[in-house]
Amino acid sequence: MMEWFQLLLPAWVMGALLIILTAPLGCLMLWRRMSFFADTMSHGTLLGVAVAGVLQLPMWVGVASLAILLVCILWILHDRRLPNDALLALCAATLLCSGLMLIQNLPALRPELLSYLFGDLLTISWSDLPVFAVIIVVSVSILWKFWSAQIQIAIDPDIAISEGVNAKLQRFIFMLLLALFTVLALRAVGSLLMGALLVIPALAARLLADSPKQMVLYAFIIGQIALGIGLWTSALLNIASGLSIVLTMSSIFFVLFCWQKIRSTL
Repeated sequence: MMEWFQLLLPAWVMGALLIILTAPLGCLMLWRRMSFFADTMSHGTLLGVAVAGVLQLPMWVGVASLAILLVCILWILHDRRLPNDALLALCAATLLCSGLMLIQNLPALRPELLSYLFGDLLTISWSDLPVFAVIIVVSVSILWKFWSAQIQIAIDPDIAISEGVNAKLQRFIFMLLLALFTVLALRAVGSLLMGALLVIPALAARLLADSPKQMVLYAFIIGQIALGIGLWTSALLNIASGLSIVLTMSSIFFVLFCWQKIRSTL
C-alpha cells in the first residue's frame, strides 16, 4: 500500500493544484457559454506537440506557443457575422487533424500518441511540481484580481461595459488563462479530455449551488473527489489516468443529477 501511495502522491498533488485553477475557470466558462473554446484550445495542444517535435523544442514551448497563437487567431477572426461556436468548430477540427497528421509522420512521437490524446498523470514526478505550482499560483492570482469584472461580463456584458469594465481586455485575459491551463493539463488528461476537466465539475456543481461562490466551491470539492478516486482506479485497473478521472467526474454528475430528479419528485 505504501508503494502505491508513493507512486500516486506526486500525481495527486499535481492534480489537486490543477483543480484550484479548473474550478473557477470552469465555472466562468459555463457562465460565459464558452465550453466550445476549451475543446478548441485542447485540440490545438496536439499540433503544438507536433510542432515542438519537428523543431526539436521542449514540448511545453510548442504547446504554449500554439495556445497563444490560437488566442490571437480567434481574436482576429472575431466577427459579428460569424457565430463563435462555428468558428471554434472550424479551428478545433483543423488543429486536431493537423496535429494528428504531423504526429503520424514523426516516428519519435508516434508511440506516445495515446498519452498525448488521453494523458497520464502518473508520469508526473516531484521535479515537475515546482514549475507547475508557480504557473498555477500566477494564473489563480490573475483570476482573483479580475474575478469581479469576469463575473460582471459573464452575467451581462452590456451592463458591465456601461459600468466601465473593459470587455475586450477581460475576454483576452480569460483566453490567456485558458491557454496556460492547456499547457498544464496536457500531462494530466491529454488533448481530447481537457474540456471535460473544466466543464464536468462545474456542471455538477451547478446542480447543488445557489450562488457563484457556492458553485466554485462545489466544483473544487467534486474535482478533488474525482481526482482521488480516478487516480486509485487508474493505478489498480491499469488504465489511462485521464480516462479514469473524467469517467469518475461523469459518474458523480449523473449520480447528483439522478438524486436531484428523485428528490424533486418526492
